[in-house]
Amino acid sequence: MALLVPSVEASPSMGCNGSLVGKGDSPVSLLQKCGEPIYRQTVCVSMLQLGWVVTPYRSGGPAAILANQCVPMEEWTYDRGQGAFFGVVRIYNGTIESVRDGDRNR
Repeated sequence: MALLVPSVEASPSMGCNGSLVGKGDSPVSLLQKCGEPIYRQTVCVSMLQLGWVVTPYRSGGPAAILANQCVPMEEWTYDRGQGAFFGVVRIYNGTIESVRDGDRNR
């Protein structure tokens, strides 16, 4: 079992064509409401994960450890118009993990 702790401060949702998408929504819902992103990439997100270490020379059973590990996620970038911030949506395990503002579109 893994304990995931987000490493990014995120907005709860993003507006697209009069609809909102946010954490927990599916990529299909995102595509229906916002269309195709201008850019897609896979990113490595550093997250704390709970792991167990089993050593044959230690008595008392396995030891729990917390370690930062790379968690691969898809990142979709949306152009929200001239002068607005790009919308950046991270998708993990079939659902939207986070929504945040990217750089400002010039």
